Amino acid sequence: MDSASEAAWVGLFSGGKDSSWALYRALEEGLAVRRLLTVHPAGDSYMYHVPETRLATLAAESIGIELVEVEPDDFDAGAAVDSGAQGDAELEPMEAALRDLSADLPLAGVTAGAVESDYQTSRIEAMCERLGVDLFAPLWQRDPRALADEMLDAGFEITVLQVAAAGLDESWLGRTLDAAAFDELERLGDEYGVHLLGEGGEFETFVTDGPHMDRPVELDYGTEWEGSRGRVRVTDARLGDPEES
Repeated sequence: MDSASEAAWVGLFSGGKDSSWALYRALEEGLAVRRLLTVHPAGDSYMYHVPETRLATLAAESIGIELVEVEPDDFDAGAAVDSGAQGDAELEPMEAALRDLSADLPLAGVTAGAVESDYQTSRIEAMCERLGVDLFAPLWQRDPRALADEMLDAGFEITVLQVAAAGLDESWLGRTLDAAAFDELERLGDEYGVHLLGEGGEFETFVTDGPHMDRPVELDYGTEWEGSRGRVRVTDARLGDPEES
């Protein structure tokens, strides 16, 4: 089967560590990932990574896989009264984009970076069933520290973009997640219940470099802090020298 007719995989991709790790593992397994798909929420979201999703464009360029971008209306997540119905509604633009892709590209499946969230994973599984495609979720139910160590051992460079949990202060914004940071997150997990990989939305990340990327993504940014939460606000982003990756 030639590459034009080979059933293709789509990476559900935010540029964060979990979706990036799922993509990396899919490529390592030899899956034919031909597209990445990023949803850009206009506001808060129950289903999607929110901060600085535009960085996915640079990450996709460095990875060398075409990016499909979905621009939904504001999900109005702050006004949601039924979380289940909200999650279902938020998934609709992604599913529509995958259906559009399947008209031109035979789809084998999608990759996803969920670790422990039944809320997200059950909906993505149901979507895959409706589309008649497989789901590759290599992080699912894995030990969080083992996953963190594997990401670091592989050469992932991970930057914190947003924090929203007790124990995480402004000093975490823009911080690189290395072994020492994960040690600290383990202690914060014991004290405050912070999930080591931010699975509960405690923090969000972006992978600036990794073995699947030809060039690192370089960031200039400021920080914003409001009460008990804050985020990085990127002012400039660019691809660096290939020799740096």
